Amino acid sequence: MTARDLRWKAAGFALTATACGTGLVLDDARLSILLLPLALSGLPLMIHGKRVAQRLRAERRGHPYSAEAVHAARLRRRARPAAEAVPPIR
Repeated sequence: MTARDLRWKAAGFALTATACGTGLVLDDARLSILLLPLALSGLPLMIHGKRVAQRLRAERRGHPYSAEAVHAARLRRRARPAAEAVPPIR
């Protein structure tokens, strides 16, 4: 897992934890319902990481082959040897 992917997953965790924590601390049912979409939007980020952002960018550009573009990026990522997949720590 790259550092960029880990940052996206951490952002998803922070989004979900903040929304759930706020709903629990304030103990207001109406606020919890308003924060539910925020908490649910963090779940795909926690699971898929940077691929969510990649897919959203492909769809926003209106690319007619966005599914193929995402698949091609996945194939390029898998084609790299394991030594090159992880950048060196600086």
